[in-house]
Amino acid sequence: MENDFISKGIPVLMLLILGVMEAMGGLYFSDKRTKNDWTIELVSLFTLPTLVQPGIFVFTIWAGRTFFPGSEDLFVDSAWGWQIMAFLILDDMTQYWWHRLSHSNRIMWKLHRPHHVVEEMGVLVTYRNAILYYALMPGIWFSGFLIYLGMGYIYLYYLPVKLTVILLAHSETKWDRFLYRYKFLSPLAYLTERVISTPSTHFAHHGLTAEDGISHPNGNYGNLLFIWDVIFGTAKITRKYPAKFGAWNQIKEPWYVQLMFPFVRSDRPESELHSLITKNDYDPSIDFKEFDK
Repeated sequence: MENDFISKGIPVLMLLILGVMEAMGGLYFSDKRTKNDWTIELVSLFTLPTLVQPGIFVFTIWAGRTFFPGSEDLFVDSAWGWQIMAFLILDDMTQYWWHRLSHSNRIMWKLHRPHHVVEEMGVLVTYRNAILYYALMPGIWFSGFLIYLGMGYIYLYYLPVKLTVILLAHSETKWDRFLYRYKFLSPLAYLTERVISTPSTHFAHHGLTAEDGISHPNGNYGNLLFIWDVIFGTAKITRKYPAKFGAWNQIKEPWYVQLMFPFVRSDRPESELHSLITKNDYDPSIDFKEFDK
């Protein structure tokens, strides 16, 4: 019971608290979030934790017991610090690269596109991705094998911490403004914004155009740790928040096309989701600049 609350209850509670705070601020009552957006967000919120992730874990544990029977719980007694490092590298760092790939590879972008076509931020944006985006995500598969190797107990604590940071990074509450407001907190702000994802750095990733001097659509890819962006040269820190969010091609496809592409495709030739590769595909070299005019 205690483990269930830690791994599932804390993220759900955080989602509810932040969602209520955002709703009280009027976030979910604008015309920017359509019924189609709500459907995408709620379906995504259900499918990842109840279908995709458990399915991958069941398969990886079965594969481990079938092909590597002597390795089960091999590292169960290893130091917790090494176990945490294993998840940070094999889950969070690989997710950084997976996310980065989705902004440079045209096919991958189509799976990630639902996350960016929404025109306002909020915790419900967090899991807006095509189902296949998560089903193929290396970090989830690696996590399954680490659990098989005996690191499941650490994962019960690692996962809610990661989900909490990611939810807070998408939250319209913009909690990091508190750190920027007081000069005596400057050292803490400096460290925090370079170690974990914050609303300021992640909102910049969702900004519509880099021409505003704040947005960084092709950078700030970090999920739990922002330090990957610092290390690999994709970080931009301004302590400001973009005024406009979205993606260059704002064609709003039905929820089932966005979430089930490429198994379900758009019937509109001008859409990116019409086929795997089209003349209307997103070109990462433009960095969204042209489309704010």
